[in-house]
Amino acid sequence: MAAAHKPLAAITADDLAAAGAADAAALHSAVRSALRADGGPAAVWAELSRGALRTEVPFAVHRMLYYGCYAGSPSTAPTAWSPDPEEAALTNVGRVLEARGRDLIGEAYKDPVTSFRDFHKFSNENPEAYWKMVFEEMGIAFSVEPSCILRDSDGFPGGEWLPGAVLNAAANCLTAKPGRNSGDVAIVWRDEGKDSEPLNFVTLEELRKKVCLVANALDALGLAKGSAIAIDMPMNVNAVVIYLAIVLAGCIVVSIADSFAAPAISTRLKISEAKAIFTQDCILRDDKELPLYSRVVEAKAPMAIVIPARGSTPIKGLRADDLSWQDFLGKADHTKADIYTAVEQPAYQFSNILFSSGTTGEPKAIPWTHLTPLKAAADGWCHMDIRRGDVVAWPTNLGWMMGPWLVYASLLNGASMALYNGSPNSSGFAKFVQDAKVTMLGVVPSIVRTWKNTDCTAGFDWSTIRCFSSTGEASSVEDYLWLMGRACYKPVIEYCGGTEIGGGFVTGSLLQPQALSAFSTPAMGCNMFILDSNGNPLPLDSAGIGELALDPTLFGSSTALLNADHHEVYFSGMPQWNGKVLRRHGDEFERTTDGYYRAHGRADDTMNLGGIKVSSIEIERICNRVNDAILETAAIGVPPVGGGPEQLTIAVVLKDQSPQAGDLNQLKLMFNSALKRLNPLFKVSSVVVVPSLPRTASNKVMRRVLRKEFTQAKPSKI
Repeated sequence: MAAAHKPLAAITADDLAAAGAADAAALHSAVRSALRADGGPAAVWAELSRGALRTEVPFAVHRMLYYGCYAGSPSTAPTAWSPDPEEAALTNVGRVLEARGRDLIGEAYKDPVTSFRDFHKFSNENPEAYWKMVFEEMGIAFSVEPSCILRDSDGFPGGEWLPGAVLNAAANCLTAKPGRNSGDVAIVWRDEGKDSEPLNFVTLEELRKKVCLVANALDALGLAKGSAIAIDMPMNVNAVVIYLAIVLAGCIVVSIADSFAAPAISTRLKISEAKAIFTQDCILRDDKELPLYSRVVEAKAPMAIVIPARGSTPIKGLRADDLSWQDFLGKADHTKADIYTAVEQPAYQFSNILFSSGTTGEPKAIPWTHLTPLKAAADGWCHMDIRRGDVVAWPTNLGWMMGPWLVYASLLNGASMALYNGSPNSSGFAKFVQDAKVTMLGVVPSIVRTWKNTDCTAGFDWSTIRCFSSTGEASSVEDYLWLMGRACYKPVIEYCGGTEIGGGFVTGSLLQPQALSAFSTPAMGCNMFILDSNGNPLPLDSAGIGELALDPTLFGSSTALLNADHHEVYFSGMPQWNGKVLRRHGDEFERTTDGYYRAHGRADDTMNLGGIKVSSIEIERICNRVNDAILETAAIGVPPVGGGPEQLTIAVVLKDQSPQAGDLNQLKLMFNSALKRLNPLFKVSSVVVVPSLPRTASNKVMRRVLRKEFTQAKPSKI
């Protein structure tokens, strides 16, 4: 911690009053009492955060006391939350360890908190026992049981998982889990602008009937089993029903984010060879109608089934082969509309095609199989502690992996999904979290920053939240300290993985102390390695920084790409460990001396803008064409001072090396206008003029050099 912060023992009642504390004397007394706690700064902070620091206390006071606890501490990752032993024993993992800890780990087992690292080691060394236990806990049903959990296979670098297994991931979502019944709530939802109205609920039985109706209507279209069918719409009840119905019917979902412009939609439709697409006429946000169907038409999409954003409003102007939602549903045989026999599939059959930008400019088409959903749900079971009866909210879209993740992590664990049809950057969403009694709230850092800056969550009771989880981009320590304080200091489980992983490779746990903007553990069943400057893995659990590599024995991870050589992308040129070629990931990671992990952005030429991975080359192709004065550009994602989401900086080499400030302002406006065609959410934060771009001997642009330069110093920019 920085020495500039006043130590807790030196903070006076006047200091607290100056920071806005209403009853500074009482709070100061609580501080003096907390200082007597045994266990050092972490124990002192635990007492303060669980007692005196209520949500109505100004954040400036929270901040002062947090930094005061750790003033002068050598720790690189001060503890923001510590597990309570009694609560830890009630978690999914804690319950299993209390019942079977000695059977699983041996005589070394002590208790869920003390033995968590041993349990993680067990998950890697005993995959047969670990994954069998997880599937039993989640109630996963196979129509044909696997011959084993994992076996060596030349066709799979890390081995073949669940050989011989036949199942349907969607069908597993539609059956009641042990301890649950078909009348339990599967989805709770609300529309933006109806924040004072009662919540809407869909029971598991109602969801099953809706999914069966859509699956029957799909069959009536005459598409072949295994056809790719796209979804490009907001994540609402209809989108979830359509997603599950496509998978249930033995077809493949093509995930397209509803923010994409027509060219990006077209690219994804062509790569996936989609035969149909589900979409909406428009998207309703903040009393505005944002066109969606027109973008799908501009993308020259195949047959579209178009859902009205407003109830049953008739949709006019459809193409000849397109169908309204009502006409589509009318194709189903209504004598058996709510009955459908799931198409059972081999475990490695594709169920979903998602996209993640690579460094070639074309998005990588990553297929999920029927195994991938089990990985997503297992992460939720273990790391976010999603339990039967929980309510899980995570503002996202089916176009990104967290959309399908939310579906599977909720339903396969017997929890309810909470869906808000509107902007999450609003008091309406904050009230929805309160009213739905959300227990696990997923976020991305940019949303949290907006909440903090606008104070739109003030006055709402988030005390039902047991934990937050965060993914998509680098988080800010202060923003997440504020976030924890909104829910009586519940932990933030950082979660980092990838579309090709089907979940996370590094995250946190409710059985370990959690530090802000840091990861406390590799995911269950995952070994991760930091490569040294020579490309060799550092010893496990040793401190260091470098490019990240993964043990290929990673359940649920991709084994194929539709439009690239999977081996070339993930394994070619990688070092070996224990006789196995490690899997490339591409992020630069650090393991601290405290045993935490921190992400340092992409080690390759992909950046993360607002939770969306995008290739630098995609952006540069557009920027290079906006003005004849430009010789070339380089797109760099630069983390801001103090942490937080990457900001897009464009390094520009001009034909004339003496630009005026007005010229740079104009360039910035032109870049932002042009990038809307790629994604309306992308925004250039700064434009930097450089004499030339650094290059390798083979003439490749070294964007990493520019990223380091722009991060360490503030260049002349606009």
